[in-house]
Amino acid sequence: MATVLSVSGSPSASSRTNRLLRHLDQRLTAQGHQVIPLDVRTIPAEALLGADFRHPAIVEATELFARADGVVVGTPVYKASYSGVLKALLDLLPQYALTGKTVLPLATGGSTAHVLAIDYALRPVLNSMGAAHIVQGWFTLDKDITVHEDGALTVSPATAEALGQVLDQFSAALGRTPLLAAAS
Repeated sequence: MATVLSVSGSPSASSRTNRLLRHLDQRLTAQGHQVIPLDVRTIPAEALLGADFRHPAIVEATELFARADGVVVGTPVYKASYSGVLKALLDLLPQYALTGKTVLPLATGGSTAHVLAIDYALRPVLNSMGAAHIVQGWFTLDKDITVHEDGALTVSPATAEALGQVLDQFSAALGRTPLLAAAS
């Protein structure tokens, strides 16, 4: 099927955002996609903050984006926007790094007051980077994600159902993107 780059924009290794993305990666893999996880926090800070386009980690991230058919972008919401580490990476990618790609934006946060961060903060940036199709994103409340002591993740039933539908739409759109790109 398709190659999916699953990008976690969380600065924390133990974040709900990161764990949720890796949980969703399993569903995409079960659907037959090759999923490549990218945790932005693992890219050296000096490369991100110093805007070092030639740093091997930035070059590798750029190549991962180029290789992907689809991109899942997950971020915690801070101050009504996506994370700073995600912003730093997106700023270092080529202007049209998402051209021809299907993109699924996801966000997590503590309050429904931030639910529009996907549409008003993240979606415009993804669009400006040339995404062929940005499917409906999803905002998940932190309270709907439980991380157990053993590292297992539980998502509330209603949220799990909604996320499943969003992922299925993304997966279906991945199959159509080449046809849309060919028609352009």
